Amino acid sequence: MTAMPAPSSDSFKGWASDTGAEGFARLDAETFPAFEPGTVWLVGAGPGAPGLMSLLAYHAMQVCDVVVYDALVNADILRWVRPGAELEYAGKRGGKPSPQQRDITLRLIELAQSGKRVLRLKGGDPFMFGRGGEESQNLANAGITFRIVPGITSGVGGLAYAGVPATHRDLNHSVTFLTGHDASGTMPASVDWTAVAKASPVIVMYMAVKNVAEIAGALIAGGRSADDTITFISNATLPHQTVMETTLGAIETFLKTNQPQTPAIVVVGKVEGWRQILDWYDATQRENPIG
Repeated sequence: MTAMPAPSSDSFKGWASDTGAEGFARLDAETFPAFEPGTVWLVGAGPGAPGLMSLLAYHAMQVCDVVVYDALVNADILRWVRPGAELEYAGKRGGKPSPQQRDITLRLIELAQSGKRVLRLKGGDPFMFGRGGEESQNLANAGITFRIVPGITSGVGGLAYAGVPATHRDLNHSVTFLTGHDASGTMPASVDWTAVAKASPVIVMYMAVKNVAEIAGALIAGGRSADDTITFISNATLPHQTVMETTLGAIETFLKTNQPQTPAIVVVGKVEGWRQILDWYDATQRENPIG
């Protein structure tokens, strides 16, 4: 196969350069999608670090009329919302008083029908255990125009900040993502844990800390080795990120003297060896809160 020639430098001349702007100001010359009144953008804010947001997410924050944001959205990100925009908290945290999902969806519809540009800002990615599918489905049923802006999910970005490759050519060729609790907060009964135990070398679990001991037992019963490492990545991508490790077989003993902070991503699989080489997010890197 013949390699395609690289574009010449002439190909890029004129890209925002006619304005004389430099740096991020050059983006002002770009034609972003219109955020029309009466519409909703469901936007992923990423795993926490403000610098991991997308350009479309930042654009939406500059033109929206109201932001309906989740508990896992970093407060530092909200500093970038344009002056004059309304902020409405709609956070849901397990075990704490939280707005009902139905009420949140109805509020999005109400705001859009009043003619506002509604930014639904969600931690991580809207479609990765973020209920973005439910919300967009209801918006569609209500005849509300919406846009989905994907975000970096903590199950990928959080692992990267912990020096844990979700996939590696010499380690594993597949990864399983799942949630560690169902609507009632208990371990998901509908999951075939025997199949999950054998499905892939690495398992990445969201919202699993509360039920992790029960999940570990189910994975071992399903054929997973008790010596498999289980890694807790708490407050991923933030300066106070912590990483703790144990094994599936030792999880109950571990939890007697350790309590991983939440929010946390739980990773099962022999990936800890790579952290000795890839653990790049050190004290110096953490001095910058942007990421």
